[in-house]
Amino acid sequence: MTITIAVSGAAAAAVDRVVPTLVDDLVASGITAQVPTLWGPEAEPGAARRLGWTETVATSAGLLDEIEGLRDELRERGLDHVVLVGTGGAVSLAEAMTRTSGVDLTVLDTSSSGSLRHALADRLERTVLVVSSPSGLALATSRVVAAYEAAFRAAGLDPADRVVLVTDPGSPLEREARSSGWVVFLADETVGGPFSGLTAHGLVPAGLAGADVRELLAEADAVSLELAQDGPANPGLVLGAVLAGTQPLRDTIAVVPDGTHVLGLGEWIQQLVAAAVGSDGKGLLPLVVGPSAAEVVRPPSDVQVVRLVADAEETREVVDGEVEISASFGGHVVLWQYAVTVAARLLGVDPFTEPALGAPETAVRPLLALPRPVAPGRLLAEGIVGSASGSELGSSVGQALEALLATLPEHGHVAVHSYGDRTATPRLHELRDAIAERTGRPVTLLQGLPGLRGASPEVGDGADRGVSLQVVDASAPDLEVPGESFTFGELTSAQAAADAELLARRGRAVLTLVLDDPSAFTLVLDALR
Repeated sequence: MTITIAVSGAAAAAVDRVVPTLVDDLVASGITAQVPTLWGPEAEPGAARRLGWTETVATSAGLLDEIEGLRDELRERGLDHVVLVGTGGAVSLAEAMTRTSGVDLTVLDTSSSGSLRHALADRLERTVLVVSSPSGLALATSRVVAAYEAAFRAAGLDPADRVVLVTDPGSPLEREARSSGWVVFLADETVGGPFSGLTAHGLVPAGLAGADVRELLAEADAVSLELAQDGPANPGLVLGAVLAGTQPLRDTIAVVPDGTHVLGLGEWIQQLVAAAVGSDGKGLLPLVVGPSAAEVVRPPSDVQVVRLVADAEETREVVDGEVEISASFGGHVVLWQYAVTVAARLLGVDPFTEPALGAPETAVRPLLALPRPVAPGRLLAEGIVGSASGSELGSSVGQALEALLATLPEHGHVAVHSYGDRTATPRLHELRDAIAERTGRPVTLLQGLPGLRGASPEVGDGADRGVSLQVVDASAPDLEVPGESFTFGELTSAQAAADAELLARRGRAVLTLVLDDPSAFTLVLDALR
């Protein structure tokens, strides 16, 4: 399957204006040849080390037999349930691979006690834990792994028989894992985190879970030549021009899965765009929304809608100003990797900057040492405690939300940061949609601890014209952290508090709502409506 892109309106004008220059500058072939000077002198050191993703189809092919062999061995031992704990975009891509393939993968991207309780209670005796980290484990990640090791031992199971590590060669984790008897896969250290989905970091967990990673690599290989050629029809150049070439710049990219067969890819695209071209105060703001979202039905002038569809016909009339893309799963992955690096060149940003992974442990640790890691705030309603920075809190949920949204700049956006159980995802999307309807402005939804998702809370905020709403789910019974004096609930709360402090230091208004009752979410939605 080839890649088809249909463009219209301002997006088509950007393609007509920008792509000929990209072709003349040999940008596509330069990316493929790993020319590090394409993004300017400041980005050159990172580009010289991090362009290995252009060869991942070839370099990762050697992993396939090993992945499939280990999967068969594990299944013979009755280990057919894969749990993934990791950092970076590879986590999202592994999840999208398994969703598209129709196989089961449990992803732990939060240290919330609710998520961890659910995961630990789910087929523990059949579980293999995959830990994906290029170098070392962040505080939250390491404690989730420790909880699994403790649970294995308590059930009379040897962790060494059921833990798999994916890391970069020579990392401290490699030595520690080998001494513990874990199976170790070494990833390609020339590939940066946002681009590592088709390396061992993404392929190992997806392949062990049963996804056909061999087919996914074949799909990526099938479009590689098309994306490497310097021609006006190159879809990577076309999409790069759409992302960063409109005048005036539509710097909010609304990715809309709309009938596509690839599932969950929007969340990976959001992370890739955020990490590669979502910072420096002049980047892009990516969000994933449904076809009926306010940003799609009534798009503001700074929103570029990109639909992922089953069949994009270049000859069919698309909604004015929108873009439609159809491709295989592997084709989408390589397409978006080329496109974001092209967009970075157009925007003058460094796509290979390694962002800080959430609030630094130096900020979280002192909070954990306090008697109460997070200031109790004010009781706004039954089951809801709130605190605010940069806006008035008021005495009710409605007043707190009204005050936060009143600080929203004219061309700003709202970022909803969720710290809690994944079972709350449908309600979080309701919340996101309600805020978008209320404000008429773009709303991003970021789930999971930033440290586990591989993005700092301020990464992906484009020109940083946003306000932030933190939703901390504290409704589940708490869970002790093995070997520590704090609980997983306290760890999650401390991470949220450290992130809020980081955002507040940047001058952003932040409202934190701690929900200690499952019904409290309804009160928040009612207050918005």
